[in-house]
Amino acid sequence: MPIDVPVLDIDPFDERFRSDPDAFHERLRAAGPVVFLEPYRAWAVARYAEVHEVLRDHERFCSAAGVGVANFWHEEPWRPPSLLVEADPPAHARPRRITARALSPRAIERFRPEFERHAGELAEAVVARGRFDGVVDLAQAYLVRAFPEAFGLDPDEGEKLLRYGDMAFNLFGPRNRLSEEAMAAGMPLHDWFIGRCARGSLAVGGIGAAVYAAVDRGEATEEEAGLLVRSLVMAGLDSTIDAIAWTLHLLATRPEEWAALHDDPALARPALEEALRYYSPVQHFFRTTTREVRLSGTVIPAKEKVLCFVGAANRDPREWEDPDRFDIRRRAANHLAFGSGVHACVGAGIARLEAEILLGALARRARTLEPAGPPRSRPHNILRSLAELPLRAGT
Repeated sequence: MPIDVPVLDIDPFDERFRSDPDAFHERLRAAGPVVFLEPYRAWAVARYAEVHEVLRDHERFCSAAGVGVANFWHEEPWRPPSLLVEADPPAHARPRRITARALSPRAIERFRPEFERHAGELAEAVVARGRFDGVVDLAQAYLVRAFPEAFGLDPDEGEKLLRYGDMAFNLFGPRNRLSEEAMAAGMPLHDWFIGRCARGSLAVGGIGAAVYAAVDRGEATEEEAGLLVRSLVMAGLDSTIDAIAWTLHLLATRPEEWAALHDDPALARPALEEALRYYSPVQHFFRTTTREVRLSGTVIPAKEKVLCFVGAANRDPREWEDPDRFDIRRRAANHLAFGSGVHACVGAGIARLEAEILLGALARRARTLEPAGPPRSRPHNILRSLAELPLRAGT
């Protein structure tokens, strides 16, 4: 038991936490810069300064021991560890360089015309209907076509990719009902997913093919390229769908903010960044201490799990003025929704491009956007997610 550190009986994977994370985040921040979570015998940080420090310091707080509940120093992972997410420098440098090249601003810009086409068609359709589901009819419908197509995958199989990605994210949490249900839905797709991410299954000119080009340059083996492709595909749908859905919810419940975006669709990117800060899709990730470390005066032993509450940090009043106000003109780009440091999300650029294009397409076509019913959350171990978002658009 730690000495002089607040010990909290808070379970971030419990239904009570998921039903009202903001209240628990406030308790975590108020308790102190570093706390100890009794249910998991793990340390935790929820204030911006400490979360930012842990995420950026891979030498003291590593990812190689797993970014979920599992500690790879003590237990076997259920799949080969990600060369990106679950590796640290120097081993992390080469995979990061390969994927950053495939997802560079210049590389992804070539997909803009197709993203705009898909976004325009969907925006036209939902505005014509008037009432629609912002998750299923817009965010999800858009991403399950735009993202697989850009990657070189069959967009008609986007629903399967969603199921597999849901399993991958949920398994960063404990073995609970949510992870078991996700496993039951996703594991039957395991062999299919590996086959679809093989070089021969990917279309020429897509992001996946660009990753495999590293094999031809002598920068990676075929197996390494396959692991990288699978990591990128697994992470490429759920969190971006949630980011778009939460942005729509926040804009719909604040008519003045939607009116500003309708008048100036160039505010789509700032609106997204502010929504990422306000409702961070990835709520928390773990790091593991590589040695005994001191963090904000607290000594944490070696090989201990440290849970970073990203969602709490992004609403920390020590960092943000009036943090519970949603303001699309706020300078929110220093939020931590995409992480920070060497492990900052390598796919952030394409996620931003996809979301900005869809939000702009809808803003140009809908003069008003308002709730058409209460939203329904989607229970998840890691993501703050919506299952339904009834909306009404007016012209």
